[in-house]
Amino acid sequence: MYRLAYEELLEWKNDKKRRPLLLEGVRQCGKTYLLKEFGKKNYDNVVYLNFEGNDDLIGIFEPNLDTDRILARLVTFSREKIEPGKTLIIFDEIQACGRALTSLKYFCEDAPEYHIACAGSLLGVIMTKPHSFPVGKVDRIQMFPMNFKEFLLAHGEDLLVEEMDKFDPTDNFLAPFASRLEFYLDLFLTIGGMPAAVMSWMDDRDIKKVDRILDLITKDYEKDFSKHAAGIVEKLLLIWNSVPGQLARENKKFMFGHVKTGARASDLEDALQWLISAGLLYKVKLVNPPRMPLAMFADNTYFKLYMSDVGILRRMMKLNSCFDTDNAKGSELFKGAIVENYVHNELVSVNRTVPFFWRSEGTAEVDFIVPHGTDAIPIEVKSGRKASSKSLCAYIDRFKPKIAIITSLDAADDGAVKKIPLFSIWRYTALVPETKMQLPEWYK
Repeated sequence: MYRLAYEELLEWKNDKKRRPLLLEGVRQCGKTYLLKEFGKKNYDNVVYLNFEGNDDLIGIFEPNLDTDRILARLVTFSREKIEPGKTLIIFDEIQACGRALTSLKYFCEDAPEYHIACAGSLLGVIMTKPHSFPVGKVDRIQMFPMNFKEFLLAHGEDLLVEEMDKFDPTDNFLAPFASRLEFYLDLFLTIGGMPAAVMSWMDDRDIKKVDRILDLITKDYEKDFSKHAAGIVEKLLLIWNSVPGQLARENKKFMFGHVKTGARASDLEDALQWLISAGLLYKVKLVNPPRMPLAMFADNTYFKLYMSDVGILRRMMKLNSCFDTDNAKGSELFKGAIVENYVHNELVSVNRTVPFFWRSEGTAEVDFIVPHGTDAIPIEVKSGRKASSKSLCAYIDRFKPKIAIITSLDAADDGAVKKIPLFSIWRYTALVPETKMQLPEWYK
C-alpha cells in the first residue's frame, strides 16, 4: 500500500546533509512495512535488524559506540554486505536498545556516508533510559495511521485522487463521483487507517475480521500500558475508555470528573500526558481570542480529546459500522463524533500540528481553528448535508477571518465561507491565501 511518507523518505535519501533517520509513530501504523518497501525499491540491499527481544543484537552495542566496530559486527551478525549509499540499514524497535539510539549521534558525526533508518514507537523512544537521545543528530519523520487519501489509493482510485488534487475542492466537478466517495468515506470511518485492518478488508471484505484486528490492536495498546507505565495503569485505562463517551456528548469538553467520580485534574494529568506522548490521544485546546500565534492564547485546562484512529474509536463506541447507525438510538451523536475525529486526524496529517478550537462566552463553538501562515482559519464540521452554522456566523461577525470553512457532504463557494465535502478536507489548504515574508529591496 502506498504511503505519503514515502516521498519524505525519498527526500531524506537524496539530501546531501542527510543524518540517521528516526521514523516515529503509534504502534502498528505501518512504519516497518514502509521502510522495507522503500529499501527494496531504492537500494541494492537492505539489512533489517529488529532489537525487540534480540539480546545478541543488543549486545553488539554494549562494549562501546565505535561505528567501525559496530558496522563490522553487524555485517557478521546479518551475513549481509553493508556498503555506503547502496545499503539501507534498518534498526527496528530501536526503543528496545537505548545504546543503539545513542549510537545514532556517532553515525551522524563519524560515518555519515551510511544510510540508517530507524523505526520506533513514539512512547518507546521517549521512555528509553538511561541513554541520551541524540538531539540534533537525527532526521525525524512522524508517521500516522492511513489518511483518507491513502485509503483511496489503496483501493486503486489513483486517477480520482489525481483529479481531486487538481481542482478547487468547493467545485462541483466531483458531483458525478459523490456517491462513490461517500461510500468510501463511510467505509473509512468504519475501518479506520490501521494498515492491518485496511489490508484485511482489501483481502476478505469481511468487517468481522476487521473488527477482530482492531480489537487486537487495542489490546496491544493496553498491554503497553502495563509494560511502560505499570504504576499508573488503572488511570490510563480510565482515561482511555472514557474518551469515546465524552466525544459523543453535546459538549465535548473533556471532564476529569466524568472519568471517575470525584476525580480532579491533578489526579489524572500524568496519565493523560502519557497517552498524548504515546500518540494515542490528541489534546485540542480552547483558544480565545483566536489570535496568532494561537498557542500563546490557548487554555491548557479547557480542551477536547481525540483518538489517533477512527476505526478504533468506532469499535470502542460499540458500533457495528458507520453504515447502519441511521436508525440506532443516539446514532447521530456517535457518528458525528467519529466524523469530527476524522476531520481532526486529516488536519493533523496535512499540517503535522494539532489544531485548536474556539468557544464563545455563551454557547457558540467552532470545531477547529487551524493556523495557516499569519491567519487563523475556522473549520466547522457537519456530518450530514447541513451546510450552515450559527456558531461559525458568530465567529465571522466577531473576528472577520479571511476565509471560513464548513465541511459536510456538500460543496459550494459562498465568498468568504468555503463549503468543502468531508471526503476532500485534505485539500482545504488550496483555498487559503498564501502569505509570504516581505523582504526589503536592499536585502534581496
